[in-house]
Amino acid sequence: MSATLGSPVTPLTEADYLATGESRCRIELFDGGLVVSAAPSRRHQRLARRLANAVELAAEPAGLFVYEAVNVRLDANRIMIPDLVVTDADDEGTVLEADRVALVGEVVRPGNAAVDRVLKMQLYAVARIPWYLLVEQDWDSQLLRLHRLDGGHYVEDGVAKAGETLSVTEPFRWAMDPGDLR
Repeated sequence: MSATLGSPVTPLTEADYLATGESRCRIELFDGGLVVSAAPSRRHQRLARRLANAVELAAEPAGLFVYEAVNVRLDANRIMIPDLVVTDADDEGTVLEADRVALVGEVVRPGNAAVDRVLKMQLYAVARIPWYLLVEQDWDSQLLRLHRLDGGHYVEDGVAKAGETLSVTEPFRWAMDPGDLR
C-alpha cells in the first residue's frame, strides 16, 4: 500500500497488516498504523531466549505454552509482538487472541524504554492480560519486574535484581535470579 504526497492516508486493517508477510523487522499494528522496529540486538535476543527457556520449564507442567515474538491481537487493528508470551493455546494460528494469554514479557530496549514501560504496559492492561514481566537490562546486570493486573492497570507484584530471586506463584510456579540471564 502506498500513498502519494497530498493524498489521504487510509488506516491499515488487520488484513493489510497480515498481508505484509514475514520480515526481519518487528512490525506491529497500532490503531491502523504500522510501528516498525529493527530486529532486536543479539544481546536482547539472547536474553529473551534464555528467559523463554526458563519460563517454559515452569509453564509446561501447568499446561501452558511459551512463545517468543508472536502476533498478539489486543483489539481490532491492534497487534503487538511481545518478546515472550505464555498461553494455553498450542495451535498453528498466525495471531493469538489476548484473552488466551496469561503473561507477556518484554526485554526493555535501552533506546526505546518508554514503549515497553508505558505504552505497551497500558495496551496490555487494556487488553486484560493478567501478568506483565519486564526485563530491565544494564550493561552488566538485569532486573526482573513482574506486574499483576489490578482492575484496569498493572501494579508491581515483585522485583528482583541479580543475586536475588523473583518468585512467582501465578499463573504458574516459577523462580529466577535475573543474574542467570547473563
